[in-house]
Amino acid sequence: MPALIISVSPQARTSYLALASIGRRAFSNAGAQHSSYHRSDFSGQGFTGTYEPGEPTGGPLGAASVVGAPRVTPVALKQHLDQFVVGQERAKKVLSVAVYNHYQRIQELQRLEDEQAELEAQAQRRELAHRHPVEDEFPGQQPTMRVYPSQPQPSPSSPSPLEAPQLLDTTPLQIEKSNILLLGPSGVGKTLMAKTLARVLDVPFSMSDCTPFTQAGYIGEDAEVCVQRLLAAANYDVAAAESGIICLDEIDKIATAKVAHGKDVSGEGVQQALLKIIEGTTLQIQAKPERGGSGRSPGSNPGSAGGFPSSNPLDGARGHGSGASSSSPPGGKGEVFSVRTDNILFICTGAFVGLHKMILDRISKGSMGFGAPVRTANPESGAHDTMIKGEDELFKKHLPYFVAAEPEGLPNPFAPRPAKRQQMFNTLDLIEPSDLQKYGMIPELVGRIPISCALSALDEEALVRVLTEPRNSLLRQYEQLFHLSSIELRFTNGALREVAKSASGMGTGARGLRTVLERLLGECMFETPGSPVKHVLITQDVARLKSAPLYFQRGQSHNFHATIAQEEEKWEEQLRENEGPASEVNSFEEYRKKGLVAGAGGFM
Repeated sequence: MPALIISVSPQARTSYLALASIGRRAFSNAGAQHSSYHRSDFSGQGFTGTYEPGEPTGGPLGAASVVGAPRVTPVALKQHLDQFVVGQERAKKVLSVAVYNHYQRIQELQRLEDEQAELEAQAQRRELAHRHPVEDEFPGQQPTMRVYPSQPQPSPSSPSPLEAPQLLDTTPLQIEKSNILLLGPSGVGKTLMAKTLARVLDVPFSMSDCTPFTQAGYIGEDAEVCVQRLLAAANYDVAAAESGIICLDEIDKIATAKVAHGKDVSGEGVQQALLKIIEGTTLQIQAKPERGGSGRSPGSNPGSAGGFPSSNPLDGARGHGSGASSSSPPGGKGEVFSVRTDNILFICTGAFVGLHKMILDRISKGSMGFGAPVRTANPESGAHDTMIKGEDELFKKHLPYFVAAEPEGLPNPFAPRPAKRQQMFNTLDLIEPSDLQKYGMIPELVGRIPISCALSALDEEALVRVLTEPRNSLLRQYEQLFHLSSIELRFTNGALREVAKSASGMGTGARGLRTVLERLLGECMFETPGSPVKHVLITQDVARLKSAPLYFQRGQSHNFHATIAQEEEKWEEQLRENEGPASEVNSFEEYRKKGLVAGAGGFM
């Protein structure tokens, strides 16, 4: 096939070259023009850094707390205690602050552990940044060629042999715990406050009685039992138990006693055993099953035989009550747990009978000299023996904390000057570590409990409040007990006052209220269930044991309420008679009239 030959004239060739040069120049000029649009992001920049979530926050939130707002505050804890404990304001504040600080310590320790773990993870990521996963998992492979070899880290300059080497300690700041001691007469609320906080805390809590404690190797319980109970309360979770709270009740019972022969195994020996436990050590705790837990199948109830249900109504309640408290170790009987007590808060409570006499001897409040107050050996009541009155200057001089003065209102110039009422003071508020050492506590143990707070004895006014104000007050308990039998129980104000008066003379604090109520209501609780009686009224004469309780049957509700109103009117008249006639002057005319009647032109 012959080839096709196309001939181009010189004029056409010149025109084609000219058009091609013009096109290239136009395209090059259009590409050189810059657009007026500018992007606002950083897509044009290269990768300049990394983001680490554990780094501190910058900007306006740089100074914010790293743990956030606290869920529990001292004010919230005290408000919760106010619902169950009457009075004892300073003790509730001190205990609330101690528990709150324990929460803060646990949160800070957890934050430091998380921060250390994050730093270790970052270091591992940096080490693995220039390594190949195949070479790590399968040794012996050919090394991979690195396009961007890692830069060698500059070695620190070696110190001069003439310079002394510097010791660097990079450990973070550690907040030490502050154990607390609550002391006061029996029945004022020491144990109740600890139990009340235990119901709302998110940390494990256990309470141990120091009375059966003995030195290791003797008959009795070892001091390590308190940590074992805390571990059982934490369901054998060691991490949770190491941040728990232990309440050592009746710690005054392990005071040093003078023995004629041998060692004091239940006093000073126990205190020495508690030293390292309170300060912080590692204990080897062997898990032990609860007493009475063996010999029963896991699926059977305590009151059932062979796992079958029982018709006894008490078996069900007993089963529900014991199922929550009994816990068995997860690893069997012989498993051993290592528990550190460095971060466990210890709350110690005790009555310390007779300690107030040592305090009075220290501040030189004796009965020597003319006009000196006589300190009787047998006070009016055993519960009020720690209270003194009429010693304002002496009390304020030795008080170890500041007390703000009460603001006084504007006085009425026409009113007579009221009689100054003597204020009651608690002698145990003046306690010092030397007093505890004199009582029988060794100095090493006293130094490990830096906070001490005294609780005041309860007078009649406080006992009446204990009867009525708390959420689980005794009056509500007995009213609910009668209500289960469809019976309404009522107390008049005069009867409540007589009950509190009888309980205050027993010397057992608030525990005496239950004794008095059981004596008053014992016959009622025997006769009224299953009878036509629907209302029971306790009046002042009934509380004085001068008459029997008043019973009202169905249909006598009107007489029941009328009797209550009559008794209340009688009680108010009795209060007005005790207060005496009112002698307050509210105007200048009354002041002038009384002055003319007196014959002296005014009041002397």
